[in-house]
Amino acid sequence: MQVTPTAIPDVKLITPKKFGDHRGFFSETYSRQAFQDAGLDLNFVQDNHSLSAEVGTLRGLHFQAPPFSQDKLVRVVRGVVLDIAVDLRKSSPTYGQHVAAELSADNWRQMLVPIGFAHGFVTLEPDTEVLYKVTNVYAPDHDRGVIWNDPDLHLDWRLGGREPILSDKDRNHPSLAACDNPF
Repeated sequence: MQVTPTAIPDVKLITPKKFGDHRGFFSETYSRQAFQDAGLDLNFVQDNHSLSAEVGTLRGLHFQAPPFSQDKLVRVVRGVVLDIAVDLRKSSPTYGQHVAAELSADNWRQMLVPIGFAHGFVTLEPDTEVLYKVTNVYAPDHDRGVIWNDPDLHLDWRLGGREPILSDKDRNHPSLAACDNPF
């Protein structure tokens, strides 16, 4: 497993080893021991799986408030996404900044999004499936978000001028400046 810090070092790109032959491949996509050896002592309690049928489906930017805050380990098993993490930590020197990475079934990378970040992704191929592990259960009363197109965040979702496909919830999140941000 390769662990690479991003421009915001608390957000990591993780690339598990993948062994292939004429039958296909094998990969250990998560190992508690390997994560601990890399200094990542996380207790994942839930796995989530999403399918987005159309290119340009945007999910985010989401986070949960304490005491239900979540670390997320995001990977793609079919298709491609642009994955984005926005730093919500008010005392951080990178507050309001973001990192973005392309995650795909081909590149086999995962993004580790720690507590204190809003997370979202947009699909770049049809029928994209995303799996992600979280360190806390979903708690609807603690569910929060930041609007995907907040002009202060300068996010390039690579939509090429197209409007994203959004849920009503994601269409109505507040800006970062106006959101209920406990971090």
